[in-house]
Parts: sequence; C-alpha cells; structure tokens
Amino acid sequence: MQENRSNMKNLVKLVCLILLGITSCKSPDQKPNIILIMTDDQGWNDVGFNGNTQIQTPMLDQLAAGGVIFDRFYSASAVCSPTRASVITGRNPLRMNIPDANSGHMLPEEITLPELLKGQGYATGHFGKWHLGTLTKDTLDANRGGREKFDAHYSLPTEHGYDEFFSTESKVPTYDPMIYPENFDEGESLRYGWRSVESNEGTKPYGTAYWTGENQKVTTNIEGDNSRVIMDRVLPFIDRAITEEKPFFSTLWLHTPHLPVVSDSAHRSLYPDLDLQQQIYNGTLTAMDEQIGRLWSKLEALDIQENTIIFFCSDNGPENDTPGSAGVFRERKRSLYEGGVRVPAFMVWKNHVTGGQRSYFPSVTSDYLPTLLDILNITYPDNRPVDGESLWEVVQGEEKARENPIGFIYKQKLSWVDNQYKLIRTSEDGPFELYDLIDDPSETKNIIQDQPEIGAKMKQALFAWRETVEQSAEGKDYK
Repeated sequence: MQENRSNMKNLVKLVCLILLGITSCKSPDQKPNIILIMTDDQGWNDVGFNGNTQIQTPMLDQLAAGGVIFDRFYSASAVCSPTRASVITGRNPLRMNIPDANSGHMLPEEITLPELLKGQGYATGHFGKWHLGTLTKDTLDANRGGREKFDAHYSLPTEHGYDEFFSTESKVPTYDPMIYPENFDEGESLRYGWRSVESNEGTKPYGTAYWTGENQKVTTNIEGDNSRVIMDRVLPFIDRAITEEKPFFSTLWLHTPHLPVVSDSAHRSLYPDLDLQQQIYNGTLTAMDEQIGRLWSKLEALDIQENTIIFFCSDNGPENDTPGSAGVFRERKRSLYEGGVRVPAFMVWKNHVTGGQRSYFPSVTSDYLPTLLDILNITYPDNRPVDGESLWEVVQGEEKARENPIGFIYKQKLSWVDNQYKLIRTSEDGPFELYDLIDDPSETKNIIQDQPEIGAKMKQALFAWRETVEQSAEGKDYK
C-alpha cells in the first residue's frame, strides 16, 4: 500500500512537470546554460575577491569581478548535506528531513531544479560530492553506502532529474582521492591531510568510490588532483550538450577544501614561506581554481560564455582547526553565527548582469531555484512552501529589501536573519541574542536588552516559520 501511494505521488509530480513544459512558453528563445559551483568548507575569506592576499585564486577572482559578489550570502545550514538539499529544492532542508551531514536523503516527492529544467529541454548533470543519499547498497562505501541499516537512504542523482552523474557519496582526499599513505610524516594526519603520495610510497584504499550509475563504479582516471578528476567529466558533458543542441544545467560540487586536504609539490611550492598545513590547504584551493579556469576556457572555446550563468558558493563556513578563514565573522562550521553560514559567493552572466557589483542583500542557497525559475519565466508547479526568493532584480542592480527573513535550524540552534537584524539561540534552553548585522557584522554586541520589541517580533516570526518546517517534515507538503 505504501509503495502504491508513493508511485501515485510520483505520477502526479510527473504530470505536473510535463504540463509545465507544455505551458511555459515565455522563456527566452535561447535558454541560458546554468552551472552551480559549490565548494566544501571554504571560508568566507578563503578567496581573493573577499580580501585574502595569501591564497591564490585568480580565476575565481576574475569571474567574481565580472559579475556580482554577494557579501551577505548564506548557506542554508552550518554543515554540508542540508545546504546541498536547499540548492536543488529552494527549501529549508529540514522540510525534507535532512537536518545534518550524513543524515536523510533526497526524497522522491521533492521538486528539484534538475527535474524542472529537464522538463524545459535541458541536459542535466551532477559532478562531485553528492551527500544526499548513498550511491550503492552492495559495496562498503564512504560513510553509509553498502550497510544494510542505511539502505533506505539509497538515492541516486538520476532519481531526481539528472541525466548523468559522476559522484562520491561524501568526502574524499583532495589529491589521489581513492588512497591515503601507509605512513604519515610530521604535520600530516589522516584527519587533516598530507603531502601527495610519491610513486615509491605505500598506500591504502581510502574506502570510497566514484559512481556513475547503479553498480557502476569508476576505476579509471581517478588519480591526481581531485578537482581535475571531476572537471575531466564536466567538460565532455558540456560538449555532448552542445552537440545535441541542448542547453545544459550542471551542479558542480567540488570536495575542496574539506578535510583531508592533500596537495602536490607543485602547488605547495607556491607558498614557500608558510608552514606545511598552510601549504597543503592553500595549494589544494589554488589547484581547484585552475580547474575553474579550465571550465571557463571551455566555455570561451565553444563561444557560449555569454550565454552561461555561473553561480559560485561554499556549503558552509571553514572547518575548525584548519587555516581556513571566516574573516571578521564569528565562529566557523557547525555554528549559526555568521562565520558558520556566511560564505563566499558570486554570480556571473556576461552581457546580462553588469560586472563590478557587490551586493549586501541577504541571500541564501535556497534562492537559487526561485532565481533561475524567474530568469526562465517558469512557474513553480506546486503550492508547497519555498523558502528562497528570486535574486534576479538584485543582480540587475535594483535596490530592494528581502521580503521574508532567512531561517536556520541546526541541531538545537536557531537563527532568524532579516535585512538588518539577526536573532539567534545556541541551545534549546539558552537565551536569545540579537545583533545588528549592518553596524556589527562580527556579532560582538548583543542588543536584545536594548531592542526587546524587535527581539520579540522576530522570535514570534521564527517560531511560526519553524512550525511550517515541522509540518513539512511530517510529509504534509506531499499530500
């Protein structure tokens, strides 16, 4: 009975998507290609375009300068999996029961960006980290794959609108992603990372794999820089889409600089005056940046750079006890203070969005879906809650305020961010704090006692919103 009910829900969703494709006739004659790039644990200050003068990210800086840099861009959560769920659904991840990393999976009842765009004739591909379910039931893999107790979380990207994928379940080393050294030198560790393994050194399998389909484990071209390994699959996907005369949509979720970070001697040597851990961390970011350069060169070679939208962001703040930097912002990954959720971000669309802009509009990864639907004149085919808002007017330079605040839930932590203020509680029974993010972006002065009316109003709105999230988590959106 449960299976029949699930099949009926999927049939209803399919009919809605087909009707959407038939009736959405206002979209541009030449649909733009779309690439959503997301890095892993990259701090707000781990890029040159946000003021870091040590880490070399020239390609990201060039692209950011040619578009709109989002100064107040948030990941939907302080950790990985939930943020990724928000990117492709436009919804807070707790609505679909993905509250933490390595928990839950993308549900078939959710309406995703690749499903919507595939209905508009797009070729769709996912590359890199998935982290929205397991990719195998038969082979021990990463954190959950191949373990019977997690079989219910088996969820391939191709079940959610992607034509193809090249993905790992979760983290991998950022160089030679399938192995780690038998022995570690001083300054190296299995948790943090190591120098890339030389040919005469012994190795052990890291315990994860790249997958391209059910029981389709990749065994070739998986050595060297991991960002290059991924990009070697992205570029042919673009070529195929162009050959088939299709616009393409791709989520490119790079593992860098999630631990363990691993860097080769060529990239470590770019930072000779730094200690080993900094050399490895910075080196893997610069290697990743070079692959973004390969991507841009491909778009230019195909003469499609002016018809390609690129969004870039990180999935949360920097990991603790690493050289990663949140800049002036408070705390790091797993925190709902700014340093845990304010991330580096930009959008570039040549000759459509004026370059050299810096936006202070509060934005979040949930905004991707409504923004892209707005650009393409696609109507969302359901009345379920969508937490994101379109950024299209914002990137066109229009002055506006955010209509609805951004809500965050991570474990027992709550936060509510509007155009000026932030209400936050760090434990279930703890007191609420209030910060003016315009005057105090570092959250150094709690003004809850000075502004009790603002705090009370925001608290009421936060609790009302949380109630709708809890209703969604009970499956009420799918009925």
